[in-house]
Amino acid sequence: MWFKNIQLFRLPTPWSMDLARFVEQLERNPLARCSGSEQKRSGWVSPRKDGSLVFSLGQQWLIALRTEERILPSSVINDEVKERAEKLTDSQGYAPGRKQLRELKERVAEELLPRAFTRSKTTFAWIDPQHGWLAIDAGAVGRAEDFIEQLRMVLDEFPLKALHTQLSPQAAMADWLAGGTAPAGFTIDRDCELNAVGEEKSAVRYVRHPLSDEMASEIKAHLAAGKLPTKLALTWDDRISFVLSEKLEVKRLTFLDLLKEEAEKSAEHADEQFEADFALMTGERVRFLPSLVDALGGEITEAS
Repeated sequence: MWFKNIQLFRLPTPWSMDLARFVEQLERNPLARCSGSEQKRSGWVSPRKDGSLVFSLGQQWLIALRTEERILPSSVINDEVKERAEKLTDSQGYAPGRKQLRELKERVAEELLPRAFTRSKTTFAWIDPQHGWLAIDAGAVGRAEDFIEQLRMVLDEFPLKALHTQLSPQAAMADWLAGGTAPAGFTIDRDCELNAVGEEKSAVRYVRHPLSDEMASEIKAHLAAGKLPTKLALTWDDRISFVLSEKLEVKRLTFLDLLKEEAEKSAEHADEQFEADFALMTGERVRFLPSLVDALGGEITEAS
């Protein structure tokens, strides 16, 4: 339930989508199991497992996309193709050519696919229509892009945009490290990664190192030598710790124990706990995200 990563996107502020209409459009593609001939299938599922495709609380929405995929390792296909090719060689008196092998491989894959095991993964996203946020809990950009593609397939209109800030995360992180101080409301933690921009692609990684005092001069030397930060661990308001990437990804998102204790105190049952966790998580994010954007110089809008 607690997001671990955020791939962040922008919707109109406010987004005029009505909740009932949003649910109706998601219902165009509920999850259905992979058929025997399908390699992969995605569809919308209930994030709270109560049948509704959208969990809504306090004008905050939670949705979930599940993808089922059949696992058919190439090694299994290749072994079967090799065995059949040997039999074919014996029967026809000569080894099969490239075209024949390609057709054989396709036929083997079609035959084995219905017997392959399936695995599933669920990706969650939070939508704040009032403030125009879409946050996808995905560690990789590709997974977020797949999620967005599935939304575009079912929504009649989906005016989504990338988030752009006045300062690039890389430039901002370099300034914070060079000055030894984080922007107001943030503190620099103990993880950092710097990469050279030249052909050598050399990198320096600090893990659980205090990035101050004696380390500060070392980091400044790396910056002066042309290395740029690609990841930096930060804490916001003593409540949320995270790693900011050069692509404006929020990774290793951790809501500190104090917040989780607050949620646990306000809930007695599992359903209440789900609601308490969601309310607290979204409430913090509504405050955290504008602070992060401000730390990066503010948002670039079309008007500006």
